[in-house]
Amino acid sequence: MAKTKVAIIGSGNIGTDLMIKIMRTSDVLEMGVLVGIDPESDGLKRAERLGVQTTSGGMEGLQSLPVWHEIGIVFDATSAGAHRRHSEIAQAADKVMIDLTPAAIGPYVIPVVNGDDHLDAPNVNMVTCGGQATIPIVAAVASVATVHYAEIVASIASKSAGPGTRANIDEFTETTSRGIVEVGGAKRGKAIIVLNPAEPPMIMRDTIFTLSSGGDEAAIEAAIDAMVERVRAYVPGYRLKQKVQFERFGSNNPVQIPGYGSFEGIKSSVFLEVEGAAHYLPAYAGNLDIMTSAGLRTAERIAARRAA
Repeated sequence: MAKTKVAIIGSGNIGTDLMIKIMRTSDVLEMGVLVGIDPESDGLKRAERLGVQTTSGGMEGLQSLPVWHEIGIVFDATSAGAHRRHSEIAQAADKVMIDLTPAAIGPYVIPVVNGDDHLDAPNVNMVTCGGQATIPIVAAVASVATVHYAEIVASIASKSAGPGTRANIDEFTETTSRGIVEVGGAKRGKAIIVLNPAEPPMIMRDTIFTLSSGGDEAAIEAAIDAMVERVRAYVPGYRLKQKVQFERFGSNNPVQIPGYGSFEGIKSSVFLEVEGAAHYLPAYAGNLDIMTSAGLRTAERIAARRAA
């Protein structure tokens, strides 16, 4: 199968890491061009050294290049605000958009949960780094029980949060919360992100709490363990920090869920660590690695579908 040529908009941390992943690991995708707005950015300079075509003219610069007509898939690693215009341009040119911003124009995609459900969509959204790490766990619990409420806390090293991440904190929490419900299968969801300035920088940590009924601890633990292994297939640094913790709530000690009422069932606490592959940034930046890995996995499936 001929490789599908791709463009990446955004020459920051995510865009540069994704470029290197494509070049090193993909048998399906081929780098066409890396797009930025700062000609002095490290990403554009690195791309040039690697022999990848670049433009610092943004979306307009990309459209002016002859290679634009050869591009099949466009990754957007800029911002939620800029993505709307980028998506309109890409769709008008019949190019698939893989959205790595929290804009959430297209359907949410978590490769191990609903990766095959939206292969024909013109725009797919990769939710957020916290969503990619935690929604699979919520979905695992939801596969064997009814999840009434799920809450996730994503803690990342401050040094791994670039300008795009910092400018999209509100969108992060809103998009992740919706993803917990729409993809994870919880009835209610809440997301929190913490930028930790610790030195040396900490590896990404994620905590997932679910309140569920209709399933037992053994089934929940088995579903979570199986899901962790599925994610590890494309994010090798994804792992449980300890065994899943359980607490039961009965009629004598119910828990109150805001806006839901009294709850009786099982509280599951899951503690994850996500270590990056260090293709571009240090290993502590697992938050970036899981986003680019998920985007790459999704794009490869879409490319295979379009070529079939």
